[in-house]
Amino acid sequence: MNEILTRILPRVQKPARYTGGEVNQIIKDKAKIDVRVALCFPDTYEIGMSNLGLRVLYDGANRLDYVWCERVFAPWGDMESEMRAAALPLFALESGDSVRDFDVIAISLGYEMAYTAALNMLDLAGLPLRSAERDSLTPLVVAGGTCTYNPEPMADFIDLFLIGEGEELNNEVYAALRDAKARGLSKAEFLAEAAKIPGVYVPDISTETVTKRIIANLDDAPIPVNAIIPSTEIVHDRVSLELFRGCIRGCRFCQAGYAYRPARERSPELLIEKGIASLKASGYDEATLLSLSTSDYTRILDLCDGLLEYAEGRNISLSLPSLRADNFSFELMNRVQKTRKSGLTFAPEAGSQRLRDIINKYVTEEELLNTCRIAFAGGWSSVKLYFMLGLPGETDEDVLAIAELTNMVLYTWRQHATNKNRGVRIAVSTSCFVPKPHTAFQWEPQVTQAEYMRRVTLLRENMKAKNVTYSWHDAQTSFIEAVLARGDRKIGAVIEAVVKNGGHLDAWGEYFDYSRWIAAFEKCGVDPTEYANRARSYDEVLPWSVVSTGVTTEFLKRENELARQAITTPDCRTQCSDCGARTLCGGGVCDE
Repeated sequence: MNEILTRILPRVQKPARYTGGEVNQIIKDKAKIDVRVALCFPDTYEIGMSNLGLRVLYDGANRLDYVWCERVFAPWGDMESEMRAAALPLFALESGDSVRDFDVIAISLGYEMAYTAALNMLDLAGLPLRSAERDSLTPLVVAGGTCTYNPEPMADFIDLFLIGEGEELNNEVYAALRDAKARGLSKAEFLAEAAKIPGVYVPDISTETVTKRIIANLDDAPIPVNAIIPSTEIVHDRVSLELFRGCIRGCRFCQAGYAYRPARERSPELLIEKGIASLKASGYDEATLLSLSTSDYTRILDLCDGLLEYAEGRNISLSLPSLRADNFSFELMNRVQKTRKSGLTFAPEAGSQRLRDIINKYVTEEELLNTCRIAFAGGWSSVKLYFMLGLPGETDEDVLAIAELTNMVLYTWRQHATNKNRGVRIAVSTSCFVPKPHTAFQWEPQVTQAEYMRRVTLLRENMKAKNVTYSWHDAQTSFIEAVLARGDRKIGAVIEAVVKNGGHLDAWGEYFDYSRWIAAFEKCGVDPTEYANRARSYDEVLPWSVVSTGVTTEFLKRENELARQAITTPDCRTQCSDCGARTLCGGGVCDE
């Protein structure tokens, strides 16, 4: 371990975040490596180590004999202060080497509020923030993740963006860089060649719209089995199995639902095999079945049966997040409760049926209450309900409908709970609607902060049952998120100004400083309300039009018009709506 690191670790919280040395970390001989990759997650160790995508890309890159991929996380504030005071640059966990000495700095951009952390990590590494100021071929700064579907706010800082699913795309870029190093290419020469790789967006070089990459057959994509066992507690410390990608639903607000189309499933036989192998290798006592809508997996019962055959008797539980109230079944409940019960989470998103029709959320009040009846009769006593405020077309009646629906859930527990002595816990949470790129609502404005808080107050005053707790997302953070999500390259200067003024880890309330953002907007001459609170017209050229998810603009416009009429669109299994995404894999995937 670095001598400086040894000296400062006793002075920081959770020093195990920074030591590495975990079971199953991958160590290679640097002398035999052509491309070194620093896989940077712009958040803390606990968050990054819980991220399945990070595990997948780490495993996939290290399967290449000429690549050594190591992990890098953003330090907490106390550690950053110590590092800066000791002139200790940002380092990778496996080797302890400085990030600036790597060939590739690969940054995961999964949420907009991580932008400042990403730039701060470059600064901690001792590198210029702007791509134009980094002249040499390496380190090459690349970025992937959901936020790259609008790459423009970060375009001045990233050398190239990897659009779409990275298992194949990332490795193609590593191979191209290896070749470029051998040929002695300059950075400009390499970027010109990299721009020709499908799925690669190079700011100022890519002249045509870049279409995302996908893995057509998920059974061909690697599933990490020997996951790294963290050396300290993390958020999701368990085996995670990805059932499928994409979503058959068409929720009009959901960026992931559009961006990850078409829906593609893994076979239950493969998932059972890899799931059991992962449980054996890790010693974990919980396996989580992940997807955008887990209960939409066509063979969910077969999968649960196969995993439970191993789990029963070993005190291993199955967790099924992302359940839908319209297809939560008694059979599924019985399988899940064979181990231990956890709380159930559902996202009706809106309180009234009219508003659910507007957003194309296929959940009726009857279905939600029937699901709660099944759960309460089966012994569950904890339910979380997620809603959004500020959705297009929302009225005060829709806001009050959230309170009414919550009261009906409470009444359902009183009528059907098998054990009323335990009481019931109903947690209601609301977030502020953020209009995201590549969705049917990408043209819609976000409500003002004052209006959002008025609706929060209205709902809070009508949420009176003592068994119900109500929480809401911060209005200021949601406003900045909307600006970043809908931004163009002018926003890059704002992000840079925030970082240079001490901004970092803005996804955390402890470090988010709204006044710092407002000062940056003023310094850069940018009006944030133009990005967050202004409606767009259909003929306006949107900043994110440089990237295509495969879903056509014509389809999104059609969905926007149907929303205005509160007309729903069937899910992809019921009827193909010709969104355009099926062409990415040769057609037919959506019909399977």
